[in-house]
Amino acid sequence: MESFLSEFFPEVLSEMKKEKHDVYCKYDNQWLTAFTSSLYIAGMLSSLLASHMTRMVGRQGIMLIGGALFLAGSIVNAAAVSIAMLIIGRMLLGFGLGFTSQAAPVYLSESAPARWRGAFTSAYNAFVVIGILFATVTNYFTDRIPVWGWRVSLGLAAIPSVVIVAGAFFVSDTPSSLVLRGYPHRARATLQHIRGPHADVDAEFKDIVLAANQAHKNDKGAFKRLFSKQYRQYLVIGVAIPVFYGFTGMVVIAMFSPLLFRTVGFSSQNAILGSVINSAINLVATLLSSFIMDRIGRKFLFIFGGLGMMICEVAISWIMADHLGKQEGIMPGNYATSVLVLIWMCTFSFGLSWAPLRYVVPSEIYPVEVRSAGQAMSISITFCISFLELQVFIALLCTMKYVVFLLFVICLLAMTIFVVMFLPETKGVPIESMGSVWAQHWFWRRFTMNVKQESQTLLVK
Repeated sequence: MESFLSEFFPEVLSEMKKEKHDVYCKYDNQWLTAFTSSLYIAGMLSSLLASHMTRMVGRQGIMLIGGALFLAGSIVNAAAVSIAMLIIGRMLLGFGLGFTSQAAPVYLSESAPARWRGAFTSAYNAFVVIGILFATVTNYFTDRIPVWGWRVSLGLAAIPSVVIVAGAFFVSDTPSSLVLRGYPHRARATLQHIRGPHADVDAEFKDIVLAANQAHKNDKGAFKRLFSKQYRQYLVIGVAIPVFYGFTGMVVIAMFSPLLFRTVGFSSQNAILGSVINSAINLVATLLSSFIMDRIGRKFLFIFGGLGMMICEVAISWIMADHLGKQEGIMPGNYATSVLVLIWMCTFSFGLSWAPLRYVVPSEIYPVEVRSAGQAMSISITFCISFLELQVFIALLCTMKYVVFLLFVICLLAMTIFVVMFLPETKGVPIESMGSVWAQHWFWRRFTMNVKQESQTLLVK
């Protein structure tokens, strides 16, 4: 918004209005990118903290703390009078994001029936996308308010924050978390309530208790255990998915889509409108993914989405290389529209695959004794890479121009090959029986067999 830029970043606004400027470099301002990226460095730190606190307060308590931090951040941002205040408010929002992102997907995964776990867990991403859509629609209308429209836009984040805080009081903790914290009777009652009064929960509750007992026997530090040989397969997948997610290129496209649209020649209002449509497409793709994920599986969606994003980003790079900046710094209208449509197509591929699956797969693959630590690690890696990408993307766009998108294409090719070769299918597998998936995989079964052999040797000794 120009009202926001004139208040805090007047040098960016003056650069935009120059008759002669490098179209790739007009938003190259480290304070402006720090405002965006500070959210993610705070999220990385708080997700790790949330993992340690879960054993004390449970998933429900973590979500409550996260909602309160969201509320505080929205108030500080709306009242900001300096860049420092903006960044403090943004970091408070990041702390809230870290707490809720660590707890909510695991909460959904532990509560959902096995056959619908993908749909339940991906619902988290669906509501995130709904929030993004509401935010971009809000920006579209508040951009028309001169001088203080940006305050309305940032301050309205208090509404979903209040919903999170209030909602956290009306949900019980998960059965797995309650058993781990020493409340087996409450855990069984909660499981019965979730599954329905007439459901037979004995077998499922027995699996939860067995998993929790195993976790207590091996309670020597979840993060330390993650890096042991026994958990190698979980560690590799748990690290690979957030790393690859970060290098799809979609994090920066989502956050900077209005700037990209303005770079190729759209006005402020049209750029925000393009971002609104982009968010709506993301929502449609995410909802579609929720319906088909438990039917066709995780791997197919990963592969389909990766190939779709590759094709679109190659095309975007080619059009920008050939047509951006050739006519007084403005891309011809038909090519600018092509970039817009390609970004929408790329977003659809992303929303159908990597966007929801980066929550679903890490939240379901870990054994219960390292589940909180594993989820925290995956989320913190995502936030760390997002922070670095968002902080340097505008500078890279200025320096490397269209080539930056080709870097993302190379990463997409690598991650698609990795998924084909090394990611086991987890569709429909009960969360407490996930070990069987690794034992049947062509590559990971050798590690499972080695661990079993070592355990048997120790028992004989």
